[in-house]
Amino acid sequence: MSLSRFSALETVFTRPTYDLEFVGAPSEKISDFFGSNVFNDQAMEEYLSKDAYKSLKKAIHSGAKLTREQAEMAAAGMKKWAMERGATHYTHWFQPLTGRTAEKHDSFFTLRPDGEVLEEFTGDALVQQEPDGSSFPGGGLRSTFEARGYTAWDPSSPAFIIEIGEGRTLCIPTIFVTYSGDSLDYKLPLLKSQAYLEKAAVPVCQMFDSDVNKVHATLGWEQEYFLVDEALFSARPDLVLTGRTLLGKHSPKGQQLEDHYFGSIPERVFAYMRDLETEAHKLGIPVRTRHNEVGPGQYELAPMFEDVNVAVDHNQLLMDVMDRVARRHRLRVLLHEKPFAGVNGSGKHNNWSMGTNTGKNLLSPGKNPGKNLQFLTFFVCTIQSVYRYADLLRASVASASNDHRLGANEAPPAIVSVFLGDAMSRLLDSIEAGIPADISGVKEVLNLLSKVPDLERDNTDRNRTSPFAFTGNKFEIRMVGSSMNCAGPHDDHEHHHGPPADGLQNGSRQLARQRRRQRCRYPHRDQKVHHRIKKHPLRRG
Repeated sequence: MSLSRFSALETVFTRPTYDLEFVGAPSEKISDFFGSNVFNDQAMEEYLSKDAYKSLKKAIHSGAKLTREQAEMAAAGMKKWAMERGATHYTHWFQPLTGRTAEKHDSFFTLRPDGEVLEEFTGDALVQQEPDGSSFPGGGLRSTFEARGYTAWDPSSPAFIIEIGEGRTLCIPTIFVTYSGDSLDYKLPLLKSQAYLEKAAVPVCQMFDSDVNKVHATLGWEQEYFLVDEALFSARPDLVLTGRTLLGKHSPKGQQLEDHYFGSIPERVFAYMRDLETEAHKLGIPVRTRHNEVGPGQYELAPMFEDVNVAVDHNQLLMDVMDRVARRHRLRVLLHEKPFAGVNGSGKHNNWSMGTNTGKNLLSPGKNPGKNLQFLTFFVCTIQSVYRYADLLRASVASASNDHRLGANEAPPAIVSVFLGDAMSRLLDSIEAGIPADISGVKEVLNLLSKVPDLERDNTDRNRTSPFAFTGNKFEIRMVGSSMNCAGPHDDHEHHHGPPADGLQNGSRQLARQRRRQRCRYPHRDQKVHHRIKKHPLRRG
């Protein structure tokens, strides 16, 4: 063992008892401070005039364009709110194809030609900024010397204040485009995909409910990660440089018993989790679940469902917060998909569905899915979309790090399979055979013991081997990598002309068109063998 390794272990073992006092949240009730650093609906109503508030709400909910006068009023209210909370700078916060977020801070402070000093934030500064577009991945859209790019405000995702030490910065979520308007980020393709989905889905919904005028995608991600002490991290140059171990022996304790999974959370990790959750809640990120994952030193947190655009923003923001909070605790967060050989890697499970303005989940089977025509329509269309665009789905999550993880039991996507469960499979088989489909949503009750309440069994099992599985009232996209942008599989690559997402090489769309007729496959009921679809109503041709 190297001297640096011995020194790191000595540092870990002799580290003073960890001080947990500063971990305390602003209040015992999360509801007292949740979203306190977010320019949310409550803040908008307080700091904007009635007309400005109504116009901004209309832009958020119906996509109406804001006039420059309305933008000026929004900027004035946003500046007042931010400065009262200690913000001195603002930034357009965007998501380039690097996989992480980007920001360039400007001060509210400005100096007039006559020497007058004041704090200023105009509608123009809110709506648009100009970063250098040539230094970000662009897929060859422009020459290097053609450097101009634009960031543009996305009103549908609320502005927020990021706290770094004593500094406070107002962050404005934006899209990022080239001088000619081609997308250079994950957000614009996602917003286009949302608009395309809504345009196609609303007329279908109105066949069942005339009150539906809006359909939005929802997302509940799960974030897995590893935690290591900073001394041990620094003693491994391979971890520091690449995020994963490249040399050395396997750990003496792997997953032989898998006793780490859902085990008691170590005190030091628990302190980190509490601190992280506090920071997330102040930023309006509704994290709710925390637990030990399967790999030693591996953990997970997950939020409640949100609109897909806001959920993606929150996950990108969270990854940055995770790293900063870990450093305060003398820890390092590893978001590499496979940091250690021989143990599970880390991913994100994107739990995806669609909802209407009337509060209906379009992928909820209800008590009688066989007669729920609206559910069946969107259920079958989703499966058909996977059938048609399996190559694009696979490409959207392909990267050097994620391909280290994928395979074996970790959502292998070599065949992008759709798992439906026994109940839903029988339902589609009945429809194909012309048999009345009257399968109930929750039909079986498990009576285990007289002292234990009866358990209602869901209409579908959970599946660990399918990268695209139906899990009761949503589809779970299991193949997204832990360091990746959640928007990848949700971007509609067929309907935008921007650069490809991470792992999607030039020409993959043409390749996908040639291979679309490849049959979609799904796991057999034993969850081990994959079969081609035969005589199925979804089969093309």
